[in-house]
Amino acid sequence: MKTVFGFFLTLSLCLQAQNSIEQDIIEIEDKLIEWRHDFHQFPELSNREFKTAEKIAKHLESLGLEVETGIAKTGVVGILKGDNPGKVVALRADIDALPVTERNDLDFKSEVRTTFLNTETGVMHACGHDTHIAILMATAEVLSKHKDKINGTIKFIFQPAEEGPPPGEEGGAKLMIKEGVLENPKVDAIFGLHINSETPVGTIKYKTEGIMAAVERFVVNVKGKQTHGSQPWSGVDPVLISAKLIDGFQTIISRESYLIEAPAVITVGKITAGTRFNIIPESAELIGTVRTLDPDMRELIIKRMDEMAHDIASAYGGEAVIDWQNNTVVTYNDPDLTAQVLPSLHKAAGEENVQLMKATTGGEDFSYFQEKVPGVYFFLGGMTPGETEVFPHHTPDFKIDDSGLLLGVKAFTQITLDYLNQ
Repeated sequence: MKTVFGFFLTLSLCLQAQNSIEQDIIEIEDKLIEWRHDFHQFPELSNREFKTAEKIAKHLESLGLEVETGIAKTGVVGILKGDNPGKVVALRADIDALPVTERNDLDFKSEVRTTFLNTETGVMHACGHDTHIAILMATAEVLSKHKDKINGTIKFIFQPAEEGPPPGEEGGAKLMIKEGVLENPKVDAIFGLHINSETPVGTIKYKTEGIMAAVERFVVNVKGKQTHGSQPWSGVDPVLISAKLIDGFQTIISRESYLIEAPAVITVGKITAGTRFNIIPESAELIGTVRTLDPDMRELIIKRMDEMAHDIASAYGGEAVIDWQNNTVVTYNDPDLTAQVLPSLHKAAGEENVQLMKATTGGEDFSYFQEKVPGVYFFLGGMTPGETEVFPHHTPDFKIDDSGLLLGVKAFTQITLDYLNQ
């Protein structure tokens, strides 16, 4: 009888504890949305997230966490030690915004302006990092109230410059790792999420192994010969060469890449050349990105672009050289850890709302954390159910439904407690 009584007493206490945590999550929703709106209204670019970092640090300190600031320039880390010994788990949120001018009609619309790469532009959380910050702040507050239920330690990592540091600067996950964010105490596993404007609220999407692509940034410097626009035969036109290069690069994808193995993308996002309508300029610059999920395809694409740049430019009497910068590796979800985490996601969202997805050609520097420790990255629905017009990330009309944020807190909380208390 004592054994049976003890079992039911333990079960009753566990249910009470679970109900207490669930109630704390429900009650934090208003704060969660308020934080998100504030960060959205006052966004800051990569490596310049000074006020954002101050707000985060102030909140973590108010919870009694050990707080470290200035990691990788503007990063913030909060450490929560449970009442019982155990493993160390890290939860990560990115905190930077983008040089995008917002078009949404919101009460908390961003009106921030700046100059980015010599171009005047607005600043906007056009990728949802404002939601990530708010979700992790709320998760920290909920878990800080339940230290007695935590076997181990939690690191809350607020990472700057996920979108890439400004030219000539270090930043992002690589710099955080370099400065020891995964040490003291050493992290055993790391988890991250990304809001998605094209996934309905209440839904979580995941994939084992490669979920997001490796990202390369390239700059093509094209050299021609300046002349009057009325007599192109006396010069070498770098604008024409640039057009031929862009066209040629796309044939690498359409005619040389083994796309049934994995998708790949080459995109030129910026072209700079010339000063006047009647002058053929001396030079041009192309800036773009390559996205790959297969290492062999990555090597092929880089090799062929280098060859094509040289050969096409030479054929038209000019020169072209590509400067490469690796932004991220493949975001790789550890298979064993993914299997371990899946039941936690089911508890948080309901099994029917946790869906297997295909890999995406988006990129994430969360992948650098996963190179060092096992990690799992998943997507959180942010689209209003039944929405007829959906706008992609990195666009002026990008928007997220606030009602989707609370599931992020539930998922982070459930994953963390299950992982540490197994």
